[in-house]
Amino acid sequence: MKDPVTAISGITYDRESIERWLFKSSTNNTICPVTKQPLPRDSDLTPNHTLRRLIQAWCSVNATNGVDRIPTPKPPLSKFHVINLIRDLYVPDLQMKTLQKLEALAAENERNRVFMVEAGLIKALVSFIVSCYENSEKKGVEEALSLFYLVNRTSIGQSTGILTENEKIIIESLIWVLDCFHGNVVVKTHAMCLMKVLIQKANPRLLERLNPEFFRIILSNLRPESGISQQGIVSLLHILLDTCPWGRNGVVLVELGAIFDLIELELRNRPPEKKTTELVLGILYHLCSCADGRAQLLNHTAGIAVVTRRILKVSSMADERAIFIIWLISKYCGTNGVLEEMVRVGTVAKLCMVMQANCGVHLKEKAKEILRTHSDVWKDSPCSEAATLTSSSDFLVFAVFHLAFNI
Repeated sequence: MKDPVTAISGITYDRESIERWLFKSSTNNTICPVTKQPLPRDSDLTPNHTLRRLIQAWCSVNATNGVDRIPTPKPPLSKFHVINLIRDLYVPDLQMKTLQKLEALAAENERNRVFMVEAGLIKALVSFIVSCYENSEKKGVEEALSLFYLVNRTSIGQSTGILTENEKIIIESLIWVLDCFHGNVVVKTHAMCLMKVLIQKANPRLLERLNPEFFRIILSNLRPESGISQQGIVSLLHILLDTCPWGRNGVVLVELGAIFDLIELELRNRPPEKKTTELVLGILYHLCSCADGRAQLLNHTAGIAVVTRRILKVSSMADERAIFIIWLISKYCGTNGVLEEMVRVGTVAKLCMVMQANCGVHLKEKAKEILRTHSDVWKDSPCSEAATLTSSSDFLVFAVFHLAFNI
């Protein structure tokens, strides 16, 4: 122990250890580890000075054996001090120093980050960034976004009030950041992280009124020249998936060439990163629900191939989204040319493998529906063995499954 404290249950712990137990956001423990009595996070942890003096004495006696004297512990951060620091964020002359102080405190431990979120730091940071946007002032934006990124995990489930009636201007502010800091990958990644949180909580009416410029800047950051990090890409894909179903957003995305950008992104995603692939396929499914979206996917030489390759390779969610994309294409765009391409790139083989794999019943039914619908074309393919195909769906599946291992 370096800083022994006694909880209200009467048990003494090292401060760092018990605070990690109480304030770790993923566990949310509120009991004493020893007595199992209730131990609220805001309960007092009383310094055990007697035990600390004994520890120091032991360290002194054993100094010749290489034992260092433990340093005097810093007083724990109080909520009152956090509130005062947050107030200083609204004072122009104190903003930069305050951001630096808050970031240093947030980096120390989870307890400090919890106090900051509970004191309203998230809302204050968002207000600060909006103010920078309105004044076209970049100073402090990087520090504010870095601080948000640091406390973001702590804020999950506690930041429902970060959006106000000015949510539109908040999103405009973050688009401004992405456009102005185009060469700063760190700032853009942090801005995208905040944007993702905001979009997830935004009013649906706002999402229906997003302008094309919003999507143009989002898509431009998916391209390799943006240099964006993998985490930033995942945040952007979350944003697209959450916004594309609303209003005309899907149409706007197709008009801006989103499907080409998504296919190119997935082609660069080697080996496939699970979350990226699931998000890309989810967006493609929404965009392929319209005729222009399906046409754009087919116009990309690797459109069908890249969707096909992800079946049975990534996750059950990816399988579902990929098979439904193939179903949309085969149902509404099932020309001979498209169907022959499905044979050539292995789509038919994959659908047959789905029939034999450990997949959901609904996916097997979708695969069977696609195979049955286009059996007349596929049985005449030079890659198939026509003699083995019959009108019976069961024999058809068996025959095409046999074909799958010969492609």
